[in-house]
Amino acid sequence: MKRRRTALLSLTALLGAALVGLPAPGAAADEVEQVRNGTFDTTTAPWWTTSNVTAGLSDGQLCADVPGGTANRWDAAVGQNDLTLVKGESYRFSFTANGTPDGHVLRAIVGLSAAPYDTYFEVSPQLSVSGNAYSYTFTSPVDTAQGQVGFQLGGSAEPFRFCMDDVSLLGGVPPEVYEPDTGPRVRVNQVAYLPAGPKNATLVTDATAKLPWQLENSGGAVVARGWTVPRGTDASSGQNVHSVDFGAHKKQGTGLTLVVDGERSRPFDIGTSAYEKLRLDAAKYYYTQRSGLAIRDDLRPGYARPAGHVDVAPNQGDSNVPCQPGVCDYTLDVTGGWYDAGDHGKYVVNGGISTWELLSTHERSLTARTGQPAKLGDGSLAIPESGNKVPDILDEVRWELDFLLKMQVPDGQPLAGMAHHKMHDEQWTGLPLLPSDDPQKRELHPPSTQATLNLAATAAQAARLYRPYDKAFAAKALAAARKAWTAALAHPEMYADPNDGIGGGAYADSDATDEFYWAAAELYLTTGEKAFADHVLASPVHTADIFGPLGYDWARTAAAARLDLATVPSRLPGRDKVRQSVIKGADRYLATLKAHPYGMPYAPADNLYDWGSNHQILHNAVVIATAYDISGASKYRDGAVQSMDYILGRNALNMSYVTGYGEVNAHNQHSRWYARQLDPSQPAPPDGTLAGGPNSSIQDPYAQSKLQGCVGQFCYIDDIQSWSTNEHTINWNSALTRMASFVADQG
Repeated sequence: MKRRRTALLSLTALLGAALVGLPAPGAAADEVEQVRNGTFDTTTAPWWTTSNVTAGLSDGQLCADVPGGTANRWDAAVGQNDLTLVKGESYRFSFTANGTPDGHVLRAIVGLSAAPYDTYFEVSPQLSVSGNAYSYTFTSPVDTAQGQVGFQLGGSAEPFRFCMDDVSLLGGVPPEVYEPDTGPRVRVNQVAYLPAGPKNATLVTDATAKLPWQLENSGGAVVARGWTVPRGTDASSGQNVHSVDFGAHKKQGTGLTLVVDGERSRPFDIGTSAYEKLRLDAAKYYYTQRSGLAIRDDLRPGYARPAGHVDVAPNQGDSNVPCQPGVCDYTLDVTGGWYDAGDHGKYVVNGGISTWELLSTHERSLTARTGQPAKLGDGSLAIPESGNKVPDILDEVRWELDFLLKMQVPDGQPLAGMAHHKMHDEQWTGLPLLPSDDPQKRELHPPSTQATLNLAATAAQAARLYRPYDKAFAAKALAAARKAWTAALAHPEMYADPNDGIGGGAYADSDATDEFYWAAAELYLTTGEKAFADHVLASPVHTADIFGPLGYDWARTAAAARLDLATVPSRLPGRDKVRQSVIKGADRYLATLKAHPYGMPYAPADNLYDWGSNHQILHNAVVIATAYDISGASKYRDGAVQSMDYILGRNALNMSYVTGYGEVNAHNQHSRWYARQLDPSQPAPPDGTLAGGPNSSIQDPYAQSKLQGCVGQFCYIDDIQSWSTNEHTINWNSALTRMASFVADQG
């Protein structure tokens, strides 16, 4: 998600170094060793340790005895300060390390030894499992003489012995060129094309003239032939490409391949069953994101874990959470809900857009011409509530809704009716870390107008959708929505602090006009009351062009209102114009898709891919899909369906961004408890988990060490440490759930 979060914390202030002068402006680092005594031939000086670590020489290594029972990685550490880093200079950071017993995770960092302890590069190998020799290059983002190399060893329940040698930080080295393995030059949707849907592929080639292609079945027989269409240089990848259209072939099959220019694509199917499975897997993701509940192995084999944050040590728990100092003098029970992403935080604004999208997936199934409500109905998701005669998708969302309602400021308190913006750990935690092992203090952060309106919108939407199943809950939700709406009107400009990014993402947003529009729309659609219709019609957002290149997300919520106003039956004056505005937005996205050699409705300015670009592509596809629901025009159906191709493999990296789908797929998403890459005892993310995708800003140190100068689609790496390109989040999977459900319905 676009979280605008700060760098992960390095070491605490007790490890600070003496101040020395900065290098002269423009000075370049010599191509010499920056680390002093990295070979430990006769002494460990000038390396320091935290007071709880005992270190000494052993067989030419520095070996340290690390205590168990520490809470954070930086609570036990070895390091060296007073290193000079030069902005723009490339460094090679290398070392050997091992641990006894095997398997402990090391966090090795290059960062700042003084406040705010920024981290410029970090890596978290699993000792004696990932190998013992490590080497990385990165570029320093700052000039400083207070640099630090640190080896953070805390967070282990049991004591262990850590040894290291040949530590080097060599300046002036050329950066390593990262070249991802993109496989065959024929890029296809590696999962499936619909028999009666569009079927397109992209060929990367130096050829400028058209080329012959052939489609082969699993037995090698040619079942279709044709010619490519040269497209020139694709700006989003820098590649010369051709397009292939084999949509005329409608016969179902498995294991098909496309052969062109001497290359054979990865295999794919023509059929509908894959999307029926993806619809379910994308929605099942939420059960293993639940907070406050033990995950059952019989429901999710391989994903069982204890309940997290339920007041059982070492958790400090979510049943009696205080505010940040100075924010309030009460505590709240905020148990339950979904963990937002790969961390243990819970956020109202991101929970809001996710809740809306899953509820809208259900609501679409009730109102759209191709909707099939039973597909996510009772028993479909195999969750603890299955069998209660309530659609499983509503049962799953109820887990989050109950949490959102708990985040409302109680009566009798200042700002009663407002909603706290977020709740998470006091400090960032390291990887890996099960929710049940999180020792951090939990804190409520200040209320915000946006969080309050997210609560108003989703609670109002819930009131109409849960009414057939639980009238009491529907009434409770509507009352909370009305209270939140009134509170937001009284406090229209209480915005989250953009600097409040320690321990969790800031989710800062300085414009609430879209949230006011969204909340008014949902309240109107549920109640039919003129006062809410008047707010909708008077909003400057109502007639604004809201369907921009980046798509909607937690900070741009106007589309949530517009799409529901266009599709949920109502008597809103001018509703036909609302519907036409959606079609107009869809036409623009469809034009972008047709012009794009990779066939997607996303072309950000200057090819600067935003954080979570994959969900933005899917959200633009949702607009196209909604235009089909409104108009029935097949061009919108085909455009929405084709948008999935990019996500599932028809992209410059030739990989599916959904775990478990496609021959090559993302499976190392940034997560503290789907962390198999770091800890083989943990699982990879579950099937149906969407990776964030290319992000031109590559904010995390690992991506920066690999992807400097990347172009558009290449600004991604499937590594657990790349939180800016490869995290998973509840609002990204809600986009996948919505679109997978739409495509499955077209079968």
